Amino acid sequence: MNGILPLWKERGMTSHDCVFKLRKILRTKKVGHTGTLDPVVEGVLPICIGQATRIAEYLTDAGKTYEAIISIGRTTTTEDAEGETVEEDLTIKKFSREQLLEVLASLTGVIEQTPPMFSAVKVNGKRLYEYARKGESVERPTRQVTIYNLELLDELAHYEGQEITFPVRIACSKGTYIRTLAVQIGEALGYPAHMKELVRTASGTFTQDNCFTLAQVAELMETEQVASCILPVEYALADYPYIEITNANEKEIFNGQVLPADALLNSHDKIVYGINGKAVAVYQAHPTKDGLMKPHKMFPTIE
Repeated sequence: MNGILPLWKERGMTSHDCVFKLRKILRTKKVGHTGTLDPVVEGVLPICIGQATRIAEYLTDAGKTYEAIISIGRTTTTEDAEGETVEEDLTIKKFSREQLLEVLASLTGVIEQTPPMFSAVKVNGKRLYEYARKGESVERPTRQVTIYNLELLDELAHYEGQEITFPVRIACSKGTYIRTLAVQIGEALGYPAHMKELVRTASGTFTQDNCFTLAQVAELMETEQVASCILPVEYALADYPYIEITNANEKEIFNGQVLPADALLNSHDKIVYGINGKAVAVYQAHPTKDGLMKPHKMFPTIE
């Protein structure tokens, strides 16, 4: 069993819980997820099975799309609705749609974020949430992330109240913390804030429409139709140029040899070689030898 299962992760489960359950359902050990989703978040979580685990990093690195409810008026220890209150502003707040749109525009593009203490980022060999659970605080590394699009989803002209909430859609790069973005939106408006709700609606080329729940996968497994929900590895490689292997280069590619760089690597970071549309190898520019390319991934036996 090789391929990618677009799973709809339900609230209350960790990404590891999903992997554990799928190993039992599919009766295979080689199962891996493509990026952690917090238990309070539901949404698209591509799962790699069998030899498709070799390309899990490509899916992890892919852009993501989320829909979130931002709450203005309170910050929490976790930056979401599950945490304890850190700061609360009970005043009546007012701002216009234009002010909010200006803030969203200011946070679009390359921005800096400091990961929340309750996160899986490692500092000195330990995850931040391990420090947080012990009440310890450590210096956290600031990172750059890209917000490709930050869209307001309601049509209100004015916002007023003790607590103000509004929905947004975020298309972003790997490593973006939507919880932290919610806090940054609040800071730009001049108020404490947190992320009230979050759904991941897309991960790379996978969308909610592609997805199956654990219950659906279990049912398909019982009726011997599980193949219908497992997509080929090529689906995850669709963003890279594809080149059909020829008799002239078949031996070299199957042996994973270094080759003269293809011109497509001038405009793409990777290219896919295959036979009859089935991927055999992913090549990238050689890191130390100009004009050459080397295989980054090989999967000649995927069927």
